Amino acid sequence: MATPFPVLYRDDDLLVIDKPSGWLSIPDRYDPDAPVVVRDLRESEGELFVVHRIDKDTSGVLIFARNEEAHRGLSEAFETHAVAKTYLAIVRGSPSWDEESCDLPLKVDGDRRHRTIIDAARGKASLTRFKVLERYRGSGFSAALVEAKPETGRTHQIRVHLTALGFPILCDPLYGSPEPLFLSKVKGKWKGDAWSERPLLTRTALHALTVEFPHPRTGETMKIEAPLPKDMRASVTQLGKL
Repeated sequence: MATPFPVLYRDDDLLVIDKPSGWLSIPDRYDPDAPVVVRDLRESEGELFVVHRIDKDTSGVLIFARNEEAHRGLSEAFETHAVAKTYLAIVRGSPSWDEESCDLPLKVDGDRRHRTIIDAARGKASLTRFKVLERYRGSGFSAALVEAKPETGRTHQIRVHLTALGFPILCDPLYGSPEPLFLSKVKGKWKGDAWSERPLLTRTALHALTVEFPHPRTGETMKIEAPLPKDMRASVTQLGKL
């Protein structure tokens, strides 16, 4: 049976896929009907061990171990911060800074909506480094393509830190606005058909671009990259024309 997701890397110890948006990495109690990556993968790949996860709406690099030894090695690498992750996000607004860091402490599942919240007293130390790659300005609209490098791995960390800085990720229903991105809403003198227009983007504009880590068996430095998916690529292309 063929693996149902694009495979970025595979050997006797690892399986790395490009997770599409809309899939849970593992089952959770909040969205029991959502499709689950690990469940589908096990039908074609056999036993897999979960090493880390990315949000349902987030696309990109997702790593699984194929045996217990690899699982221990990869888990240790994540716990000791020997793993470097890079994300791309499209945010609402245009930061005045080119590079910025956010170290606000975060508490997971901190409110009635099960969101991660900033909590100086009970939150865990968290750090994300940001870099603006491109800025876009339209008709009463501004946005930016931002590179995010989380130094810690709290749930929803990038989303919360960007919102705290004043630049929520586009189409984020928990920490910003769920409103889809329509070209007609951001481009002056748009001449399309409003009745037939499809949104450029309908999900949280966050993509796990690269993960760099030591191979659990050989120690070799691995850097796996997932290309920007069609919806975010189209959004960046159209926003770049504003």
